[in-house]
Amino acid sequence: MKIKIKYLLLITLFTAFQLSAQKKDENIGTEVVNVVKAYTPTISDAFKVKETPSLEDEDNTKKETIQYSIFSFPVASTFSPSKGKAANVDKTEQERLFKNYATLGVGSYANILGELYVTENIGDTDFIAGNIKHLASFSDIKESELPSKFLNSSIGLTYGSKMEKYAWTGDLGYQIQKYFWYGLPDNFGATLTPENRSSVIDRIDEGQTYNNFNLGGRISFKETIFNGLNVKFNRFWDAYGSAENRFIVRPTLGFEMFRKDIKTIVTVDHLSGSFNDTFDFKYGYTNIGVHPSFGMRKDDWSFDIGAEVVFGMDNENSKNKVFFYPKVNASLKVVGDFMIFFLGVDGELQQNSYREFTNENPFLSPTLVIAPTDRQFDVFAGLKGKLANSVSYTVRGSVINEKNRALIVANNYDDSVLVQEMYQYGNSFGLTYDTLRTFRLFGELKADFSKNVAVGVNGTFNTYSQENEEEAWNLPQFQLGANIDANITAKWYAGANLFFVGDRKDFQRNDNGPSTDNIKTVKSYFDANAHLGYKYNQRFTAFLRLNNIGNQAYERWLNFPVQSFQVLLGANYKFDF
Repeated sequence: MKIKIKYLLLITLFTAFQLSAQKKDENIGTEVVNVVKAYTPTISDAFKVKETPSLEDEDNTKKETIQYSIFSFPVASTFSPSKGKAANVDKTEQERLFKNYATLGVGSYANILGELYVTENIGDTDFIAGNIKHLASFSDIKESELPSKFLNSSIGLTYGSKMEKYAWTGDLGYQIQKYFWYGLPDNFGATLTPENRSSVIDRIDEGQTYNNFNLGGRISFKETIFNGLNVKFNRFWDAYGSAENRFIVRPTLGFEMFRKDIKTIVTVDHLSGSFNDTFDFKYGYTNIGVHPSFGMRKDDWSFDIGAEVVFGMDNENSKNKVFFYPKVNASLKVVGDFMIFFLGVDGELQQNSYREFTNENPFLSPTLVIAPTDRQFDVFAGLKGKLANSVSYTVRGSVINEKNRALIVANNYDDSVLVQEMYQYGNSFGLTYDTLRTFRLFGELKADFSKNVAVGVNGTFNTYSQENEEEAWNLPQFQLGANIDANITAKWYAGANLFFVGDRKDFQRNDNGPSTDNIKTVKSYFDANAHLGYKYNQRFTAFLRLNNIGNQAYERWLNFPVQSFQVLLGANYKFDF
C-alpha cells in the first residue's frame, strides 16, 4: 500500500512540473522523422556542348586599342665606367726571308747532294738568279753484277725585269746525266761457259751520258690584247751520237668583255732528231695549234668552252694531218665550297721526244722510234670541295682514249752473241706504240689540322684496253700515296711520305732460249721515306733523310733494282750578300 502511494506521489509531481513548463514556454519542440525508401535512379537527356558557344553577354564588345606612352626625364648618375684596356697579344717573331741558300748532304751508297741558289736585285726593276744542283751516287747496288752508279748535275741562269706595263725573263741552262746498263736479265748467260760469261760482264762497263742545253724566255704585258709570249729551245744529245732539237713558240692573246674571258693560244712546236749509232733513224715533226676559248663565271657556276685545231706535219715522210680537240671545263657549287661538281673534256696532240722519254726511264736504248701521240679525248667528271674548313677532297673519274700511245717495254736479247753494244744484253728498254683506252678513278684527301700539321692521301685505279699488244706494258693498275709534314716545335720539324705501286707487266725474250714465259711480272712495291730537321737559327738548319725505310731492293723497271735503305745527313745555310 505504501509502495502504491509512492508511485502516485511521483506521477503527481512530474505532471505538475510539465504543466508549469508549458506555461513558461509554449513551444512544443521538434521531432526528427526518418523516412526510408528504395532508390530508383533515372537518366536525364544529354545535350552536346557547341564547339564555339554563342556569347550573349552584353559586355562582349570590340576591344579598344590602347596606346602607351613613356614619359622620360633625365636622372643624374654618378657612375663613371673605367676605360677598357686591350689584352696583350703574344707576337711571334717573323721569320726572316733570305734570297740565297746552299745545301750539302752525304749519305750511304756514297751519295752526295749539293744545291746552291743565288738571287740578286739589279736596280729597282731587274734581277739575276742562278742555281747549281748535284746528286750523285758512287757506290754500286749489291744485287747487281754491273756498275750501278749515277750522276745528275745541272746549272741554270735567269735574268728578269719587271716594268710597269710589262715583265720579261730569260733562261739559260745545262744538265748532264750519267747512268749504267746494270739490269741484266735473270739467268743471263746460262748457256755460256763461266769464262765467256765473265768476259761479257767485264766489258759492260760503259754507261750512257745525256746532255741537255736549254735557252728560253717569257714576256707578259698588262692591259693589252697581246698577253704574252713564251719561247724555248732545247738541244739534247747522248754518248752514242744521238741528237735532238726542239723549238717551241707560244703567244697568247686575250681580253675581257662583258665579264667574259676570251682567250686564244697559238702553239708552234718543232721537233727533229736522229739516232746514228748502229740505228739510222731520223724524225721530224712540226705541230701548229690554235686554241680559242670563251670563259664565264657567275654566282655558283663557271665554264670555259673552247677547242684546239692542230695542223700536224711529219717532215721526214711528207705527211700532213689536221686534228681537232674539244676543250671544255665546267663547275657548279652544289653546296657552296663544300661540294663542287665539275666535268669536262680535253685532248691534245702530244709531241713525244727522246728527252722526255729518258726523263721517265734513263735506261732506254738509243734505238727508238719517236712519234707523236694523238690523245683524242679525256672525258672527266667528279666532285671536289671541303669536308671542313681544314679538310679538302677531290674525286675524279675519267675515260682517256689515245692513238699511237708510246709504251716502254724491255728489249729482247741473244746471250750467245758475246760482242755487242753495251745496251744489247737485255739490259735496256725500247718503245712500242698502240691504241690505248684507259678508265681512271682518282681520289685525294688533304688536311691542314693546324699551321703545324699537314696530311695528304691519294690513290689512283686504272684499267686498260689495248688494241694490239697483249698488255699495257709497264703501266700499273694501282697507285697509292700519303704524306705528312709537321712542325714539332719552333726548332724541330719532321715529315714522311709513303707510296705503293701495283704489279706491272713487261715482255722480254731471249732469242737463244725457249720462246715461252716471255711475259714478265714486275712485282708491286711499297716505299717509305722520312725526314727530320733542326733549325739551329734563322740561317742554319740540319736535316736527316731516310729513304726506302723498308729496305726493299724492289724493281722500278724490269731487272733494275733500286738502292735499299739509305741515310742522308746534311745541312742548309741561308744568306744574303
